[in-house]
Amino acid sequence: MEPLNNYTAKTILSEEIFIEIFSQEDEIQKARMILSAEERADELKVGRQFKQLLKAYKKVAEEKPRKQETQSVENWTNFGPPYPKMKCRSWIATQDGIYQQTTNPFSPDILACYHPILPIERLKNIETGDEQIKLAFKRSGRWEEVIVAKTTITSAAKIVSLSAKGVAVTSENAKYLVRYLSDVENMNDDEIDVQYSTSKLGWIKDGFMPYNTEVVFDGDNRFRDLYESISKYGSRELWIRHIKKLRASGKMEIKLMLAASFASVLVSLLGGLPFIVDLWGETEGGKTVTLMVAASVWADPAENKYIGDFKTTDTALESRADMLNHLPLVMDDTSKVSDRIRGNFEGMVYDLCSGKGKSRSNRDLGVNRENRWQNCILTSGERALQTYVSQGGAINRILEIECGDYIYQDPRETAETVKGNYGFAGEEFVQIVTDMGREAVRTIQEGILNELIDDSKMQKQATALSIILTADRIATERIFKDKQYISITDAKNVLVDRSELSDNDRAYRFICDKVEMNPARFDDETNCEKWGVLDGDYVYFFTQAFDELCEAGGFSRKSIMSWLEKKKLSLQDQGRVTKVKRINGKLTRCICILIEQGEEPADEGGFVPIPQNEQETLPFV
Repeated sequence: MEPLNNYTAKTILSEEIFIEIFSQEDEIQKARMILSAEERADELKVGRQFKQLLKAYKKVAEEKPRKQETQSVENWTNFGPPYPKMKCRSWIATQDGIYQQTTNPFSPDILACYHPILPIERLKNIETGDEQIKLAFKRSGRWEEVIVAKTTITSAAKIVSLSAKGVAVTSENAKYLVRYLSDVENMNDDEIDVQYSTSKLGWIKDGFMPYNTEVVFDGDNRFRDLYESISKYGSRELWIRHIKKLRASGKMEIKLMLAASFASVLVSLLGGLPFIVDLWGETEGGKTVTLMVAASVWADPAENKYIGDFKTTDTALESRADMLNHLPLVMDDTSKVSDRIRGNFEGMVYDLCSGKGKSRSNRDLGVNRENRWQNCILTSGERALQTYVSQGGAINRILEIECGDYIYQDPRETAETVKGNYGFAGEEFVQIVTDMGREAVRTIQEGILNELIDDSKMQKQATALSIILTADRIATERIFKDKQYISITDAKNVLVDRSELSDNDRAYRFICDKVEMNPARFDDETNCEKWGVLDGDYVYFFTQAFDELCEAGGFSRKSIMSWLEKKKLSLQDQGRVTKVKRINGKLTRCICILIEQGEEPADEGGFVPIPQNEQETLPFV
């Protein structure tokens, strides 16, 4: 304390002098300081005011230890209903906020938050083991709940992000709020429920998310609208009645896309791989409405709800597929592809069919959980999806169906019906499949696959189609009960011949077509860049020209040359893939390929000979 003579009538009444007096632990010294200060106050004619202040400070100093003692005994939050009281160590937690008193009676309290807040549930993710925490907080007289990553509330730097959710936290009180929430969570470890959670939909443990399972969803907030769209709304009877009317029209486009939507949840049960069902055709045919019909099996098919589009990034598309997991990924209009994925659209299609996303590192130099899915992907566009894809491995996972002209009598009525009534059939189908059991479903699928298998067709396509027809049979018999099955004969029209899918076969046809289209590249007369020479049924390519053709067609030179040798469609010197040919008097190593022959040509008169038994009588004599 300064010499008393230095104090004025104003400073003798200041807070600093009282704090200094009551901070003194020696009671005798404290009494002497009080007497000296009173004398100086009397000299300054403010003795009465000093005594009033002294009395008030004494009262505060006496009450504060009693409050601390009471709080140390109670150690409970006192927020009132609906949440139970929780132990909170030395924190005072009331409707007025959360704070902690200091040992110094004249130091300000430590403020953690201006309003009630507490952890009420821990969520443990099944896939990653990572934890999230559910917080309840009260603002403006109303309780709200929010789920955040556990790491958010363990760091003062991260917890300030809760301000965007409405929590009163700043950089000033952040570290105290972290300490308070940690104390409450750890003091109430046995009382705070641990709820298993998942960021994926479909078959999870012994149930199906989001229907008959105790697991809760904790997925990416970017897809919150998508998740919430998966619900039941309107009238089941109205939806069934309208869909049965559409099925009765016999339109393959509607029946196949609807069956594919159901089939998505069978892919993993039957050990299948993801596949795409693509509806393509001219505008105004009803492609988007058909996707809406398919989506309404599970969710709200309205714009910006369940159905997505390709105006996105490959990462976002992977995350969407990962979240849907076993539910169908429905994407409208392949022509509206964002610039970010247009350059590698084929690669994106291949990735979707692989059922696995790219491995990516995170900021902590670790590797993020790999995105995975096992479902059916429904797409639409003006051009067939196969026209964007050259790799046979991707093509054999795509089932194409051309959309006819005006497949709906009143597309607007159908759109409005499914937007107002949806989500019933999907949950019902899941329950039916659960009751049937995996083996019963597999038996149906294997029987259908045996009918589809054909040496000229690709097995992966046949397997995908058999899963669709299995779903169609179950839905027809158990849900619609209308006998409107997709016939095996009609279904086979969707399959592609094996030869159309072989990369090497398509490469060979591509090369033969290029030779037919460019005769001037092989003659001695035309003044242009030459690719080689023709010699009977063989074409001899300069190696550079052949390599450029392979690159232009997107084919592997090594693969095509190996295939040509096995098919005896090329001449090769021993131990080489080339053949020596004298061109313009110079020996040159060339790629020698047998050119595919066309149909038998007509004779010189322009007529094709007809066998005797096929000759018809002329209509005139």
